[in-house]
Amino acid sequence: MHSIKSRRLRKKLYLDEFAVMGIELDCTLTCKEESELATIMDGFLLYVDSLNLCIGGGGDLTSFAGFISSNERYGSVTEAHIASISNWLKDQEIVSEFNVSELVDANYGI
Repeated sequence: MHSIKSRRLRKKLYLDEFAVMGIELDCTLTCKEESELATIMDGFLLYVDSLNLCIGGGGDLTSFAGFISSNERYGSVTEAHIASISNWLKDQEIVSEFNVSELVDANYGI
């Protein structure tokens, strides 16, 4: 149904070729103190930002969940970003387990 809309309308509505894709992330953590949590989260936020991505979410000493998307208006998370983020999380001792979703439409959740 989207293809019958004009290009201008598809762009305004972030549809079809203008869809913004992101990923959902769930991590299990083994933090014992708030300072450990702050250290891992600060490092992760800096890493995600260095990929020109942004993250929203929250958690506690045992888990963290969030959504990662691009900082660019019509940008999307790529498979290369997913691999890079997965490798970074694997290298962290505090992260005992994590799950990264398939690409999801950031505006419509499809």
